[in-house]
This record gives sequence, C-alpha cells and structure tokens, in this order.
Amino acid sequence: MSSLSIGIVGLPNVGKSTLFNALLKQQAALAANYPFATIEPNVGVVPVPDARLTELARVIAESEKLQSPPPIKPATIEFVDIAGLVKGASQGEGLGNKFLAHIRETAMVAHVVRAFEDGDIIREGSTDPLSDLETIRTELQLADLATLSKQPQPKGVVDKEAQQRWDILQEFTAIINEGKPIHTSPRLQKTVSGDPDELAMLVAKELCLLTAKAELFVVNVSEDQLTESTYSDLVEKFAAQLKVSQEAVIVVSAKIESELSSLAEEDQTLYLADLGMESSGLERLIQRAYQVLGLQSFLTAGDVEVRAWTVKSGTSAPQAAGVIHTDFAKKFIKAIVCDYTDFISLGGLKAARDQGKIRQEGKEYIMRPDDVVEFMIGK
Repeated sequence: MSSLSIGIVGLPNVGKSTLFNALLKQQAALAANYPFATIEPNVGVVPVPDARLTELARVIAESEKLQSPPPIKPATIEFVDIAGLVKGASQGEGLGNKFLAHIRETAMVAHVVRAFEDGDIIREGSTDPLSDLETIRTELQLADLATLSKQPQPKGVVDKEAQQRWDILQEFTAIINEGKPIHTSPRLQKTVSGDPDELAMLVAKELCLLTAKAELFVVNVSEDQLTESTYSDLVEKFAAQLKVSQEAVIVVSAKIESELSSLAEEDQTLYLADLGMESSGLERLIQRAYQVLGLQSFLTAGDVEVRAWTVKSGTSAPQAAGVIHTDFAKKFIKAIVCDYTDFISLGGLKAARDQGKIRQEGKEYIMRPDDVVEFMIGK
C-alpha cells in the first residue's frame, strides 16, 4: 500500500461509502487526463488539487511556443474504503479482522461520523457523531491492546535498546488503558524542542498499531446544515462535540459531494458558488490529509509534462531526485531551482535565468514547497 494511503472508517450508514463513491467518480472523470486507476474495488487513487500545475503548463506552452500545453500529472493520494466496521470488530465481528488488516496498511485514518437526520436511512449503531467516533476508536484501541499484550518482556541481561523498546510498549499500553489513541503519546509528538522519538515511531510502525496513525474527522451533514451555517462555525461546533482540534475536522455533505462528482469542472465551480463554497469537501479532505501527513510537493515543468512530486517536509535534494528515479539519488550532481512565483511572473525557466532568479543547489539543500526544479544527474 502506498505511503499516501488513507483509510476511510465509520459505522454502517454514516455516509462513508457515498463519500468514497464520489471519490471514485472524481477519479473516473479525470481518467482522460490523468493516469489513475482503481487498484482494487475498495481503493481509489485521486489527485491532490494543485492550481499551480495549470499555470506552469500555460507558461511552458507560451514560452516554448507549443501548440497545446504539456500534460499535467498531479500528486496523488490513495483512499481505502474500510467497509463493515462494527462494535466487536476487534474480536472479528462483521469481518472485523479483515478490515482491521486493511487499516494497518494505511498511513492515516479518516473517521466518518454522521450528523444528519434521515428517516429513510437506518442508523444501525450510529447515534451521534461522538458516540460514532468512540465506538470505532474503542475497536481500534482494543485491537492495539491485543497486539501490545502479545509482545514478550525481555528477560535476563537486557541491552539498552531492548529495554527502551519495552518501556515504549508499556507507555503505549498505559495510553490505551486511559482510553486514548497511541498517537497522543509524547514520544510521538513533534515539539518545539525536537522531533518525535525515532525508536517509538519505529516500534509503532513495526507493530502496525492502528491508533498510532494520524487522524482526521469527517463530519457528514445534510445540505441544509452546510448552507445554513458558515463552514467555520460548523467546524468549531463539531470539533468541540468530538473533543478534537479544529484543524483535524472536515465538514462535508456526502449528498452534495456525490452530486458534484458527476458534474463537469465548470459546472462544479458554479454549483459550489451557488452554495457559497470555494471548494468541495473532498478537496478539503485531500488537502488537509496532505498537510497532516507532513507532505509537500516540488514541481518539474517542461514540454514533455508538468508534474507535482510528493515528498516529506525536510527532504533533501538528492532524496527528492530519488523520487523521480532511484538511480538519481546516487548520481545526483546538483539541482537547478526556480521559485514558482518567479517562474510564472517571468515567463519560464530561461527568462528566470536571464533575470538571475535561478539557484544552483547541492546535496545539502532541503526542498521547499514552491520549488520548480531540474536535477542534474551524472552517468
């Protein structure tokens, strides 16, 4: 599974599958322009919205006097529809073991909770957003507790790292017993004073601990709820109700998303404008997931293609080159870098070079989100 995969989880009839199907429709609508495919029935690969790519393609076409803009290839994220999670999933209820295994392979969990009323859609366990979240979180925590309880305590003469690992396991267990997800562990938090504990991160990854994953909270509301209140007010309201940060909450109407996904791009823009919205809920979900996972894109632009490449924040130039081709990391010589705004305002790489806006960066350079780059690679 891709490192950019997000598991969509939720109780039955909360709107999870409607959202996922809207993602698949969005993917299908883009198939003529982008090389996406459904990997399997419960996985959809969708683009990260990035208006910069269209602008880069326009400038390339004008500066190179091309008959048409070069093809655009945005960064992508996988969404995995984790179907059938119910109370008791950690003990195998509702094919729980199979679906929990799917979550283990993802980088992030997006909880879908129901905040709309519809007498035609039976709740089947869903009562309100907070209880929905607590039910799913409990199942994930119980699954993690089962994993942690199977880890053997080191005996006899124990080396330092083995003892540190055991201490981490004990701390994770204590956090679960307090009813909290493992990602709240201070060891896994990035603070002003430093980065997360690398060994703790490694342990969580090796054991595929479900609640160590970052979380987003998707609140599914009715069309009326979405249009009768400001978006920020809804986010504030549901963040308080779910007892989570506002930055992690995305409010959507699955019904609206389903309708949007079947429209042409221009019609989508008009529909959103009529609703008083600047972007769709799915776009907000994708962008927020990208941010929470600590990702950024660097850009390449030429007459062959214009493309966004995904890397972790803090990635060096050779590592970024390796994302394009593994050999490039080993044979990296230097990076020719132009800031996106200079590239656009000056009319391309050649004009930017003439204006002294091109930088040559070496192996120690850390990539920035608005870098338009050309890597120089040795033989």
